[in-house]
Amino acid sequence: MLLNEIEKLKHDIELKDKIILKKDNEVRENREKTNDENKENNNKDTFSTTVLTQSSKPNFDIFRLSSNLIKTFTGHKSWVCSIDYSTFDGNRLLCSGSADKTVRVWDIDTNKQTQVFNVHSAGVNCVKFSPYHYYNNRHGVICSSSHDKTICFWDIKNDQQLQIFNGHTDAASGIEFSPFNGGKYLCSGSFDKTICLWDVETSKSLHVFNGHTNRVLCVSFSPLQSNNNESNSIGVIGGNGYTICSGSFDKMISIWDIETIKQFILFKGHEDNVWSVKYGSNELGNSGGANTILSGSHDKSVRLWDIRSSQQIQVFNGHTSTVYSVEYTPFLVKNIEVGDSSNVICSGSFDNTVRFWDIRSNKKELYVINGDKEDGGILCFKFLSLKMKNKNNDYNFGLCYGSINSIRIWG
Repeated sequence: MLLNEIEKLKHDIELKDKIILKKDNEVRENREKTNDENKENNNKDTFSTTVLTQSSKPNFDIFRLSSNLIKTFTGHKSWVCSIDYSTFDGNRLLCSGSADKTVRVWDIDTNKQTQVFNVHSAGVNCVKFSPYHYYNNRHGVICSSSHDKTICFWDIKNDQQLQIFNGHTDAASGIEFSPFNGGKYLCSGSFDKTICLWDVETSKSLHVFNGHTNRVLCVSFSPLQSNNNESNSIGVIGGNGYTICSGSFDKMISIWDIETIKQFILFKGHEDNVWSVKYGSNELGNSGGANTILSGSHDKSVRLWDIRSSQQIQVFNGHTSTVYSVEYTPFLVKNIEVGDSSNVICSGSFDNTVRFWDIRSNKKELYVINGDKEDGGILCFKFLSLKMKNKNNDYNFGLCYGSINSIRIWG
């Protein structure tokens, strides 16, 4: 609708320019004004689950020196296992899944819990905001996976369950939406040792990937490829070159080709179960993150893997307990050894710390956030945008993490 309006506006302007030349300046001013309004409307009508863009890389030292605990959300009755962040029509929301069997929604600006979904019959392992439902229906929808073997979709506006995927024969663990086709596809890992690929539109399972010899704990889709457009389909219905990464209790990290539906890379190196895997974004460019996979494990280490060579390239040691969550951060840091900027990676652990590392150096961590003494350990975290207290309402970056009963935001 917005694109049609813009095209119509351009046509009208060109017509006026031809007919009434003396109003050229007036038309130009109206065009600029309209473009500004369209940009504003775009900002209000945006679904976003990420704050990471190459053009907006913030200064890590500023975050390191000025960040502190600014918000705490309480309400869960047990461990917060997963959190996600998104903006819907100008509202900044968190969703969380917990071992208390509930999925909760929080308004960051009002500091309030707005909804509770409590239909799961066992603990919730992972939650994600659904880009597919927003792009197609302008609905805020949360997807959750549970130990009850199901994957559920929750309609925030209408406060009800929308869909349910039944297919796994054991606990459903990590889930992730495809970065292509508007999030039409979902991959899920399970304690039944499989990874399932789903069509969100039809609620049907497209393929089941077999190969792990123990529970699958986490999954990740390869990032959006610049040479592919939104109309391309995935491998089982017309190949695109995308892959899925999975981490397992079998200590292995596997990469699965969606086009050929086969396992084509197996990373070995962790000495215990792998709890978290993440693909590096193509936007990371020369900062050391492109074509890499980041992983965290019960062996207390964080590891970096090169997809092209199928080799481990870095090990980050410092945590004293299980690493449950890893992420590529929005930050860059100056690396003297390579004479260039490096991406900063981050890890959250049951040792109750969040640690930041230079992706190109396996030396001591750059910075450590120590959780509150009541937290007991950190199972998940997410970067998000925070409003700054100034007259321009500018945004800065913050970090949100989940622990026992609580969700806390540093910024």
